Amino acid sequence: MQLHTTTWGTGDRVALLVHGIMADHRTWRRVGPALAERGYRVVAVDLRGHGASGRAAGPSGYSPQDYADDLVETLPAGAELAIGHSLGGLTLATAVERLAPRRAVYVDPAWHLPTGRAGYRPELFTQAKSLTREHVREFNPRWADADLDIEIDSVRLWDERSAHGLVPFVGKDLEPGHPVVPSLLMLADPSMLVPPERARGLEERGFQVRTVAGAGHTIQRDDFDGFMSALEGWI
Repeated sequence: MQLHTTTWGTGDRVALLVHGIMADHRTWRRVGPALAERGYRVVAVDLRGHGASGRAAGPSGYSPQDYADDLVETLPAGAELAIGHSLGGLTLATAVERLAPRRAVYVDPAWHLPTGRAGYRPELFTQAKSLTREHVREFNPRWADADLDIEIDSVRLWDERSAHGLVPFVGKDLEPGHPVVPSLLMLADPSMLVPPERARGLEERGFQVRTVAGAGHTIQRDDFDGFMSALEGWI
């Protein structure tokens, strides 16, 4: 599937941005222009089922492989930098060998969806359709007003069947065995998806690990300055 894309900047170096579940390219509204100011042509996608991109026929069309195939079909290979957040981090890791960016950044990636009542439950995501702006602010007190409005709109556009498409992968180890390209793992504090023991294991495999102190899961919205500082040496 050819995805909808948004571009910032006209630089010679290319940066790719891949958002998480329920979001779209607007989650990068500050990151895109900031990278463009640093000389990048920044291309952000809307994953299938999100934003202005097409929808799959059913939940089975929302597998990590489907998302990754879309990236490869849509985005240029050999970019200077590729960044994926949450589901976008899983998607990027699945596509990274074919996309072959020079560097990759995985932001609190969804490489392991835990089981049990405290684990991954698609109905908790679909309930987000009924959240008010006040609810979103309660869950994300550090977000700017613009991000609250974007969240409400992006969840409204989101195909909730995509949450059910991940159920077959719950409990499976989707972590990369090794970094295909030089890779930074940027984590929230604490990270619900990559707890300390998993982070240590990934570091031993060759990933550079950095934690943004006090930041929630959507680091780029929760602490933009901390997010950009964590990219030092990678951009």
